[in-house]
Amino acid sequence: MPDDAALRFNPCVEAMRPSSTLATTQRAAELQRQGRTVESLTAGEPDFATPAPIVEAAERAMREGWTHYTDNAGLLELRQSIADKLKRDNGLTYAPEQILCSNGAKQSIAQVILALVRPGDEVVIPAPYWVSYPEMVRLAGGVPVTPETTLEGGYKITPDVLRAALTPKTRIFLINSPGNPTGAVYTRAEQEALAAVLRERPDVFIVSDEIYEYVVYDAEHVSFASLEGMMERTITVNGFSKGYAMTGWRLGYLAASAPIVKACAKVQSQFTSAPSTITQKAGVAALAMGLEPVHEMVAAFRERRDFMLGRLGSIDGLRLPKPDGAFYLFPDASAFFGREANGRLIENADELALFLLERHGVAVVSGEGFGAPNGLRLSYAASMDTLTRACDRLESGLGELTQSEPMV
Repeated sequence: MPDDAALRFNPCVEAMRPSSTLATTQRAAELQRQGRTVESLTAGEPDFATPAPIVEAAERAMREGWTHYTDNAGLLELRQSIADKLKRDNGLTYAPEQILCSNGAKQSIAQVILALVRPGDEVVIPAPYWVSYPEMVRLAGGVPVTPETTLEGGYKITPDVLRAALTPKTRIFLINSPGNPTGAVYTRAEQEALAAVLRERPDVFIVSDEIYEYVVYDAEHVSFASLEGMMERTITVNGFSKGYAMTGWRLGYLAASAPIVKACAKVQSQFTSAPSTITQKAGVAALAMGLEPVHEMVAAFRERRDFMLGRLGSIDGLRLPKPDGAFYLFPDASAFFGREANGRLIENADELALFLLERHGVAVVSGEGFGAPNGLRLSYAASMDTLTRACDRLESGLGELTQSEPMV
């Protein structure tokens, strides 16, 4: 066994923190293996089957021998289909050479950060944020800067807060709309206001994570690169996981100026090379089919969102904003901190999530890992039966805490 000195890892890896979403999911799975019933609101993936035309295309690809390597950047057919989609849906004009297909949008974001961020560079990431963003920056040797947003402001960064967060070391501003974990969707006017600030800093790149593009309700999805003067320095990241219920297929992409794509492709060529050929052929089929299955899925998410808002909105102490996209609720649960139940003091969101899981059998994710320590992330990408039982357990657990007196 190597000694402690030999087990000193890369400082950039040491600086990273494990995913809080995976940790909660794993603990819930442990309890289930022990025979406990757990209603889980942790999964960040649609609970729907992948639409039939996509599955059929994958089966056909295997039968026809599409089982070998493709170009590192992905099949030209797929990249052209993505370029056509970006033009049609987002008003963005890219050549296939400006698109890089990857093993999921997550990989695309990581490669952009590894390609652009130099040691000591800062990346502005509004909080709450997806748990992986700051850890990717740390892996690249950069410094995440995480200005806070407010529940009252819809968990969206304002131009003044953005301007205050920018420094001479800022390399990237990262925006996620619709967002994880809050479901926040930036309007066109809100994005224009942020773009006005960024026009003052032409040296700053923008990474726009648009993986939840199709999962919007009473809102319009706007691609940041479509704003005046933003396209050349915006890297648009998207994929198939959320909109097409293809999480396990692992297919994402980025679109950017040619030099950025070339740098990201260099990283990919040494890490994974292209995504699965079979998955790429499935992606072509996804972009060719109509969006009816997607719209049906989003309609179900809207119904579930409204159900959850109705059930949980009546719980005293739980501050619950209404999300316009994605499939998460992100309530402020700080009113329950400092309370005791069954001899257990709840001091923060981590302890509250653990209490709800172990005592009441409902799994949620603490906001700590999302940069919002007062919050809980609840996914409603689950059946109505599951959501009903989960709400029952949440009401019971939070009700138990409500009955106790706050500890001084």
